[in-house]
Amino acid sequence: MDVTLDLLGNAILSGLLLGGFYAAVTIGISISFGMLDIVNIAHPAFILLGSYTAYIANSMFGFDPILTSIVLLPAFYLLGMAIYTVYDLSFERRGDASIRGLAFFFGLLFITEVTLILVFGVDYRLVEAVYIGPSLHLGPLDLPLRLLVPAVVALMLIAALQVFMSQTFVGRAVKAVAQDPIALRLMAANPSRIKRIAFGLSIATCSIAGAILIIIQPVEPSIARDYIGRVFAICVMGGLGSFGGTILAAMVLGVVESLTTTIYGPSWSPAVAFGFLLLTLAVRPAGLFGRG
Repeated sequence: MDVTLDLLGNAILSGLLLGGFYAAVTIGISISFGMLDIVNIAHPAFILLGSYTAYIANSMFGFDPILTSIVLLPAFYLLGMAIYTVYDLSFERRGDASIRGLAFFFGLLFITEVTLILVFGVDYRLVEAVYIGPSLHLGPLDLPLRLLVPAVVALMLIAALQVFMSQTFVGRAVKAVAQDPIALRLMAANPSRIKRIAFGLSIATCSIAGAILIIIQPVEPSIARDYIGRVFAICVMGGLGSFGGTILAAMVLGVVESLTTTIYGPSWSPAVAFGFLLLTLAVRPAGLFGRG
């Protein structure tokens, strides 16, 4: 196909906006895996849970998906704290957090997916909002609001988390807990409590990420699997625990996928994107920003 400058410009812009979405779905992994060393492969399933809660509120009451996700943040936070409590008592304190802990999260992934199938079936679900459909036009460039609004919300979410992590004692303790829990105890902070709070935050992000997902595309229960490899790859590529690195890696992946789709077609997009991620990690194993 003939690729014009206008087409390339729109592909790059769409890729950057898509990268905002990828940053939103990955930021929780940057906390749980990047900072706490917890391999929560069920994270995309909780994002999908956020999608379906937004769908219920939208279809039954006409509530905006993003506003719904913000209201439900405390519920997802408490869910995350409860999950970590079970994980801590059953595996981490016994030193079984590696293999058995991974099996625990795989089980949560399976249970969540099966539950969603039993409740909602396998049909695709979508939401309605005033910003789904219209676009802004800047000369030859088009900005679909269904991508622009989620990207802005994602960046606001990450900015809020960055302020919390850098300006509060709990936030700084979260950054330190995986690196030196003994020193953390000397500061009168309980590592288990700090991890419980941090894991609660990581699951809380799933509420907003899920709403963003169902705004961008229709969802069905099995699509959570499509994001497992992608979110961990972005997290590692950006540098474990680095929010800035997560945003940059997500943007790069979004642009690579968008350009590949535009030039070669959507079937090539996943292969080229993951090939690029692997190449980046081969050149810089610590990621773009190293560990935060």
